[in-house]
Amino acid sequence: MKKSIYGLTFEQLTTWLIDNGQRKFRAEQIWDWLYKKRVTQFSDMKNINSDCIELMEEHYVIQSLEQAVKQESEDGTIKFLFKMQDGNLIETVLMTFPYGHSVCVTTQVGCNIGCSFCASGLLKKNRDLNAGEIVEQIMNVQHHLDTKGNEERVSHIVVMGIGEPFDNYDNLMDFLRVVNDQKGLSIGARHITVSTSGLTPKIRDFANENLQVNLAVSLHAPNNELRTRIMKINRAYPIEKLVDAIDYYLETTNRRITFEYILLNNVNDHVEEAEQLAKLLHNKRHLSYVNLIPYNPVDEHDQYTRSEPVNIKKFYETLKRRGINCGVRMEQGTDIDAACGQLRSKQIKKEKAV
Repeated sequence: MKKSIYGLTFEQLTTWLIDNGQRKFRAEQIWDWLYKKRVTQFSDMKNINSDCIELMEEHYVIQSLEQAVKQESEDGTIKFLFKMQDGNLIETVLMTFPYGHSVCVTTQVGCNIGCSFCASGLLKKNRDLNAGEIVEQIMNVQHHLDTKGNEERVSHIVVMGIGEPFDNYDNLMDFLRVVNDQKGLSIGARHITVSTSGLTPKIRDFANENLQVNLAVSLHAPNNELRTRIMKINRAYPIEKLVDAIDYYLETTNRRITFEYILLNNVNDHVEEAEQLAKLLHNKRHLSYVNLIPYNPVDEHDQYTRSEPVNIKKFYETLKRRGINCGVRMEQGTDIDAACGQLRSKQIKKEKAV
């Protein structure tokens, strides 16, 4: 199968063109057609010679994803289910906020991290997405916005869809370089957030990239016993190792880090856990923000339910009283298989039943 040309950074495209006997300036023309004019066929690139068009058509495609399902929420959130060339399914979500349009992208087909509450890991990892398949999720959402005719654009990206982004590190980095490049989509690095469940070696690598991209860590528990129970990755990278890597990131980048904390009823939502979390983050509270997330129930994980509002309030107030910056995430898309991975899982079950 041919890969999507979206997977090439500008430098990679330039090198590939020169290696194949094309002129260097073609790269800028092609990027203009791809990301500014946003054509979907090579033949629509009117100022590109036929030899170059044939060369690209021989080796690459522009569109490798097919829209299988589109769900639209009452609040405007849209969840796309895309089918890839090999038949695998992935999810992408468009969320609209007062500050712009944010897209949540997927980086893997399935997930091997195995968090016990998460819909993404219901189906084990089949493969990594290549950079082009990740970029194309953004482009497909942008094409959707283009149909509105209001010059709306994707302004923010969160890499929090199905899969562990740092387990697909090289493709992730190429994706970030493509969407951030000023010659293309020019999405500001500070408008991009990458989320990890805690692969500590990659947190250190990411700190050394010298990017302005935001980092979020899925913590979900303030002690090893509880975190290991709900997140098996904690066996390989316990909280002590995770904190060391986070300290390195903060010292290297001096950038604020977000801690994601899903509140599970009567599991990790007691005042006791809030106190432990405040203690854990005390020394880094000036560069930390805790994002408290009401749990979206998953049918296959019925041992977990959403925390009661009164417990969410107590947890939040405890953190604030201890000087920890925090907030409760505004929910979107709760009426359209809100938990990441739910739509994909339901579609696969439906296809198997046919």
